[in-house]
Amino acid sequence: MNKSTLALAIVAGIVGLPSVQQASAAGFIEDSKASLGLRNFYFNQDVRSADVPSFKEWGQGFTLNYQSGFTQGTVGVGVDAIGLLGVKLDSGSRVNKAGRSRTPGQLFPLESDGSAVDEFSHLGLTGKLKVSKTEARLGTLQPRLPVVVYNDGRLLPQTFEGGQITSNEIDNLTLIGGQLEHTTLRASSDRQSLKAHVSATEDSNKFYYGGADYRIGKNLLLQYYYGNLKEFYQQHFLGLTHTQALPLGSLVTDLRYFDSRSDGKNASAAGRAEGYKVGGDLARAAGDPDKGEVDSRLWSAQFTWKVGGHALGLGYQENNGDSELARLHSGPGVSDYTIGGRFIGSFIRPDERTWIGSYSYDFAALGVPGLSAALIYNKADNIAIAGSRREGSEWERDLRLGYVVQSGALKGLGFAWLNGSLRSSDLPVQTNVDENRLLVSYSLPLL
Repeated sequence: MNKSTLALAIVAGIVGLPSVQQASAAGFIEDSKASLGLRNFYFNQDVRSADVPSFKEWGQGFTLNYQSGFTQGTVGVGVDAIGLLGVKLDSGSRVNKAGRSRTPGQLFPLESDGSAVDEFSHLGLTGKLKVSKTEARLGTLQPRLPVVVYNDGRLLPQTFEGGQITSNEIDNLTLIGGQLEHTTLRASSDRQSLKAHVSATEDSNKFYYGGADYRIGKNLLLQYYYGNLKEFYQQHFLGLTHTQALPLGSLVTDLRYFDSRSDGKNASAAGRAEGYKVGGDLARAAGDPDKGEVDSRLWSAQFTWKVGGHALGLGYQENNGDSELARLHSGPGVSDYTIGGRFIGSFIRPDERTWIGSYSYDFAALGVPGLSAALIYNKADNIAIAGSRREGSEWERDLRLGYVVQSGALKGLGFAWLNGSLRSSDLPVQTNVDENRLLVSYSLPLL
């Protein structure tokens, strides 16, 4: 039995727990949920600058999710499982333009000869305990928090391994704390240690995080979070989200601030020389002893006016410091909680200033529920370049068109087209990319 078949079989076995357990754990069974997620993904990335390969890949992803209920009693016990399988339907060559080497694919990991694998898979299990309104989880996690966000931008989602406690004992206040030790990337089936950037040669197996979400009424959310990747960085986050009713529609205000500083070996030149460093450090010259040190204060403000099916947004983001925004980065595919992140670019370079304009429309207002469209444009400048008086700049335009079937036998079937273009100038490595993604998705309930 191969790895993918075994993974799905184990999860299926958990879903079909024997009846002898049902008598002693009624809540465990009765509150269980299971679903099979299907994602058909075509990815086309045309790199128009430098000696970088373009990608044309097509695959089918399967995500089997099982969530048990909790056993009855003061302390409830449960288990969750996720089985992930990616199947190659087509994959173009990934030899670079000079024909010298191959690079990792966007949808699939590579064989030793540089070709894309036919399939890849992994299984994640999570044990959980619940007391009152506090829940502890140990095993596979997919956090979506300001200081750590799992990536779900390709065929299969990224997963982490660790433990987390979430408490809702106080009304309107959610407290979260945890520790992560490994990750499995979106195009991989292997566990990997954690890094602050892909260019770091040394790892860290300890990422500590914690924070609070506090709601004041229905319209105001205040947030504070802290993250610490051992030997690399410490990060503080403050956030505010507010919705204000207007005579015509409503105004949503979204304010965010990240303060990222060096920690442990990254704080010393000797430690950075060992490999505890970050990349994207355009503001420091190659011989600067501080090159590779985390140093970033990123803040942003976004205002979105919503009326009817329309949503018009304006935003601004600025990174003050000599490094990119610090974030967990073990390889290709990393997400962050910024308003400037787009399909292709992240817009978090040293001293980068980004203006953001967006417009979206929900066609339910015209009697076509399930149909939506969005257009976003980022324009950035002031990017610091070491040893030069020049300032780099970049822009990106993203378009998304989606439709979800609302009724009938195919209810929930989704279609999406994502199109993006990124252009840059005066940067040491210019990135000019055109990208198209086509997705067909469906979630089939099993329990």
